[in-house]
This record gives sequence, structure tokens and C-alpha cells, in this order.
Amino acid sequence: MPRLDRGADGWKRRRLLAAARRLRPKADGAAAPLPRPALPRPTLPSLWLLGDPRRLPDPRTAAARLPAGAAVIARGLAPDVVAGLASVARRQQLRLLLAADGRAALRLGAGLHLPDRHGTPGLLPFLLARRRRRRLLLTVAAHGRAGLARARRLGADAVLLSPVFPTASHPGAPSLGPCRWAALARRAGRPALALGGIDGGNAGRLPRWAGGIAAIGALGLPPSV
Repeated sequence: MPRLDRGADGWKRRRLLAAARRLRPKADGAAAPLPRPALPRPTLPSLWLLGDPRRLPDPRTAAARLPAGAAVIARGLAPDVVAGLASVARRQQLRLLLAADGRAALRLGAGLHLPDRHGTPGLLPFLLARRRRRRLLLTVAAHGRAGLARARRLGADAVLLSPVFPTASHPGAPSLGPCRWAALARRAGRPALALGGIDGGNAGRLPRWAGGIAAIGALGLPPSV
């Protein structure tokens, strides 16, 4: 079990970890039964850490505190940080995904995360390689129905649906709230990961069938940030 910080920060992390362990997603990730995919989807982590060029430009320390089997998405990080993060992921038995660069993901043997409303170089080579190597995870960011449709079209393993709650990443931006988040997640047709303003205090408001919990601040930053 990785070491958790003492004090308020460690207490929040422990509550978030406990909330992630309580999730019981459906096999297809949705609240209602859906047709089986052509190929079985891999088992997904229930806890996801996201790097961020502004809020968490170096998530290596935070990743080292994650339990084995969790996932890390490298978004907008420096190449040396990504290389170090890959080493941490191997050592800690984490699933690593790179954002917005299919060829770089293939070079590292990592999964790929597609930001919402942005193109992704190397997407086609990644999709072709993924047909042969189903362990290569593909996730898609979504903020509404258009993003969910994109995830279905690409056959993504999961969709990061956000923001559930008000978040420091987008101050003042409207949030979905747990009820609307759940209503959209039911339409995803694959596991929906909850992202945006989630911490140990509000994670219990998510439906138990949610595909997982994703966070930046609650897992990577001290509570004062």
C-alpha cells in the first residue's frame, strides 16, 4: 500500500480512495443493459489521476502515492516529465495514458486520451494498433452529448465526463451536478468516469455504477492550492 500523507491532505485522499473502491460499475459501464461490443473491453481502473500543465505539471510524486491498478493521464506535460511518469507507472503498476498524441503513446506502450474539441495527431495509427493490442486504452473527454457521441463513434473504452462539480480548472464555469452527470452517463454506452471538482467530501454523491473517479487537485495538490 503506498504511503499517504498525514493531516488534512492525507485524510481527503483516503476518503477519495475509499469512494473509488465502493464503485460497482456495470460490465458495459451504463446503468441500462447495452449490446455487447465486438471485442471485450479491458477492465478499467476506478481511480484516475490527471496531470495538468497549469495545476499539476509534474504528477510523478502524486502518481507514486496511487494504489496499484490506478491510472494516470499525462496532459500537456514536458517530455522529461512524461518519461519519468512512465517509469513511476511501471514501478507502481499503474495504467498510463498520454493525451493528444497517438504516436507518442504507441512509443511508450501507453493508452491514449482524446481531449474534447481538439484534433489528435497519430490517432489513426493508434486505432489500428489498438485492434491488435486491446490493452491499449482509449478514453475520450466529454462535456455533453457531442463528446459522448464521439466516444461511441471511436469505440472508446471510457469517457471522462465533466465537470461534475465546480472546479478550480475552470473557475466560474457551470457544472453538471451529480443528477445531470448521471443522466448523461447513462447515454454513454461505455464506462463514464466522473471528473471535475471531486474530493473525498462529495465523491459519495456519485452513482455507485459510475465507471470511476478522476481528479487533479484531490489527488495531486495540497488543499491550500
